[in-house]
Amino acid sequence: MAVDRHPMWESLGIDLERNDEFLGMLGDVYPEVYLSQPNRPKGMAYFDGVTFDIHGAPIQEMLDEKKATGAQIVGYFCIYVPDEVILAAGGIPVGLCGGSQYSFPDADKVLPRNICPLIRSYVGFKVGKLSPFFESCDFLVGETTCDAKKKTWEIMNEIQPTYVMELPQRKGEIDRQLWRQEIVNFIKKMEDASGIKVTAEALKEGIRRINAKRKALNRLYETRKRIPSPISGKDALLISQLAFYDQVDRFTEKVNNLCEELEGRIKKKEGVVEGKIPRLFVSGTPQVIPNWKIHHIVETSGGVVVGEETCTGIKYFIDPVDESGETMDELIDALVDRYLSINCSCFTPNDERIDQVIEWAREYHADGVIYYVLQFCHACNVEYVKVERALKDAGIPVLKIESDYGDEDTGQIKTRIEAFMEQISQ
Repeated sequence: MAVDRHPMWESLGIDLERNDEFLGMLGDVYPEVYLSQPNRPKGMAYFDGVTFDIHGAPIQEMLDEKKATGAQIVGYFCIYVPDEVILAAGGIPVGLCGGSQYSFPDADKVLPRNICPLIRSYVGFKVGKLSPFFESCDFLVGETTCDAKKKTWEIMNEIQPTYVMELPQRKGEIDRQLWRQEIVNFIKKMEDASGIKVTAEALKEGIRRINAKRKALNRLYETRKRIPSPISGKDALLISQLAFYDQVDRFTEKVNNLCEELEGRIKKKEGVVEGKIPRLFVSGTPQVIPNWKIHHIVETSGGVVVGEETCTGIKYFIDPVDESGETMDELIDALVDRYLSINCSCFTPNDERIDQVIEWAREYHADGVIYYVLQFCHACNVEYVKVERALKDAGIPVLKIESDYGDEDTGQIKTRIEAFMEQISQ
């Protein structure tokens, strides 16, 4: 029997009517996109359940933990914010990016319309009181990965306390020192907010827990390198999206359980789709729930998405933090090294990212790359020039798709993707 979440939402000040409308829309779309897939792994049932109750059980669980332990609920918007530090201070980390155009009208009250859809979406969910995740948080953590975000934090801070971490734009020694100080400052922020001293033991345990999650996700993505793929791109994308919302240790366990099933499929040479089909690798901007558009188009047009070089894909989990350190200084240095190894388009130069796209496209045995860019994401859009040149030099076909969260361009995108798959299949 479904649990009535309205009392909890009402206590958080959520706009109940519009929250119901949004969840109703999600409930209509999800079966068409996900439950209609043939031959899905049984282990996906858990992740379906989390998604169906996305504004319910995860919120109640966080609130219950906060009531029992006094834990700070910390919302963040970028994979550069170190979950390990939040856990070490007894906190609860939760991702807050938006993947729906439903909240755009609310964002347009405080932001220009010609701004990144991801920013426009999450600001709208906050302004319109449409997200119980926002309303559960004690404070938010932003970062300086793009100019639009840097200015948005000023507006967000007027609505809800927002702490900002400054990410350097280069990777020299002076930049490393800046980022190290930012992590030290964030540890102090968490200590002040929680009243808990972050010890080396606690930080090491936080690192271990997040590394375990990374290892599970990496194990999942390793199965996608196999031909035929034992899991659809849509299902794998959903799991990596839910990694930002679900309880860390349980999520890790459920992903590992699913991987056991997928590895069994691999031994039987059982794929989600039989026969030779185009294998596509997605590069570019992150895809946040419920932005499943590109994957859905590919996989209802005769192809399969086998990997994502995005913040909601490989970038999130590829490198673990070195766990060998024993002192605070050693552990902080390990965090600095790991997070600066992420190759975001905000960095200049950023040749490492271009090399990674080629390397991963080959590792995942992709027949081609879809470079997906959200409108007004200028850094990622400009960087396509170099990515396209490098992919072509490597003999890897690439198709650029620039879009937002709406459905108006779905037909056009489908036509272009189908033509691309036909081209690479010849």
